Amino acid sequence: MYQLLKPLLFKFDPENIHYFVTRNLKRLNKMPGGTAISKAIWASDDKRLEKEVFGLKFKNAVGLAAGFDKNAELIAEMGALGFGFIEVGTVTPLPQPGNDKPRMFRLPADEALINRMGFNNLGVDVAAERIATYRRSLKPGETALIIGGNIGKNKVTPNGDAVNDYIKCFDRLFDVVDYFVVNVSSPNTPGLRALQEKEPLMHILNTLQQRNSKNGISRPILLKIAPDLTNEQLDDIADIVKQTGIAGIIATNTTVSREGLTSAFKDETGGLSGKPLAKRSTEVISYLHKVSGGSFPIIGVGGIHSAEAAAEKIAAGAVLVQLYTGFIYEGPGLIARINKKLLAV
Repeated sequence: MYQLLKPLLFKFDPENIHYFVTRNLKRLNKMPGGTAISKAIWASDDKRLEKEVFGLKFKNAVGLAAGFDKNAELIAEMGALGFGFIEVGTVTPLPQPGNDKPRMFRLPADEALINRMGFNNLGVDVAAERIATYRRSLKPGETALIIGGNIGKNKVTPNGDAVNDYIKCFDRLFDVVDYFVVNVSSPNTPGLRALQEKEPLMHILNTLQQRNSKNGISRPILLKIAPDLTNEQLDDIADIVKQTGIAGIIATNTTVSREGLTSAFKDETGGLSGKPLAKRSTEVISYLHKVSGGSFPIIGVGGIHSAEAAAEKIAAGAVLVQLYTGFIYEGPGLIARINKKLLAV
């Protein structure tokens, strides 16, 4: 069904059609029986799909990557489509509009997207309250979807003060999310990727780890990294995970590379996601898994447009996978196909 609708949807501006589709998805789920219909069509309750990673039990290994639900509006809806977990954000302490439009571009010939959204979001307070509202809405005995909070800094915050932005997001979301992701790898906030250097990154992660206990509870903290890092930088990342004791890595964010692209918008600035990223993302997963001896979990994301691509990420060392661009190109049926494939692996 989605493949029949996609040519029509792709005639419109990517950002506008995103809001159109998600608004109508919310309307469907508010209708009597709407959520049950979505679950019946897309979701699976097969217990064999469950995965326990960094102390959390995931319904299945397929998650929604950060960026799709920036403001925690679609948690129940994404669960009804079959996702095993969802990562909201990137959220920042203060609301910000992001970069000027247009800021998202489809590259159909490459099955890719370029975005330069710039952490547009309504701020951490809105996200925290919406997640809390979702949790309050659960019926007795209903299991909550695993929710990750992807946190970043405001554009106006100097890098020297960035740690304070991460602290504000961490503290505000602590009671409502299941795990955190520190995002220092987006190419769309000026200077942000400089925080991937060892010294500033260690400072941010160690500071958050020191705060990572509340009434005897701690949350897994993960680091999302760029695919454009060298092997030497990846060695540093593996060492940082060991030294700080964070829970794991998400590999990878979008790339600034434009190698091999053929589509009309290939020269737009921003981060590239989709099929062209698949090979490099898997290489990063494999390298980190080998250099670390598999000592920490890796969530694989980047170019997953098929069940086979997801299985390649798992074979390379990922324990969970996330979708964004593949979900846009392939629709919710991709989630079910990946889960079916993983059952057979």
